[in-house]
Amino acid sequence: MGGLLMQRKLAAKLLKVGESKIWIDQSKIEDVKNAITRADIKKMISHGYIKAKPDKIKRPNLYPKKKKKRAGSRKGKLRAREPGKIRWMNTVRPLRRMIKELRESEKISKAEYRKLYMSVKSGAFRSRSHLKLYLRQKGIEYESKS
Repeated sequence: MGGLLMQRKLAAKLLKVGESKIWIDQSKIEDVKNAITRADIKKMISHGYIKAKPDKIKRPNLYPKKKKKRAGSRKGKLRAREPGKIRWMNTVRPLRRMIKELRESEKISKAEYRKLYMSVKSGAFRSRSHLKLYLRQKGIEYESKS
């Protein structure tokens, strides 16, 4: 391919394609090297020594990349987008796990556990930290395992 840069550029301009789309016949490479004018290149094209490669077939992408929904394309507030039940589960499960740990480590009695369980069920606590604050006020110390 060396030494054919000018010929390739001229052919690309004449055929109105990119330089990478130009095909040059390897058996007639010397003739193409000697072609230095536009007229010479036109002659090579008419003889079929230089051609434009065919377009690649565009196939549909079978597995398009999923586009994440960013702030501008979201409709509805976060609470409208996330079901209430999921929010409830994400709040209640850690709280129940926490009071279960307290009962097993015997920091609270079964009666206190029952009372806390019902409070958690009624939605009295927003989060684990809210429950810890309540426990501290009641005089029950809570240290997490981690």
